[in-house]
Amino acid sequence: MAILKVIEVLANSEKGWEDAAQKAVAQASKTVKNIRSVYINEQSASVEDGKITDYRVNVKITFEIK
Repeated sequence: MAILKVIEVLANSEKGWEDAAQKAVAQASKTVKNIRSVYINEQSASVEDGKITDYRVNVKITFEIK
């Protein structure tokens, strides 16, 4: 039986939500090993002058504890 743990991570990107999610996983993987999945919990964006300037995600990252 595997033991899994979930952490919540916030990340942002000027490119898009997918890039923000990738940045969250990349940053978490620097200290967390055995990442199994990522769940996009929330998405939001900052808007200036009618244009999106910053994409934000709140993700839940699941990893296995060995």
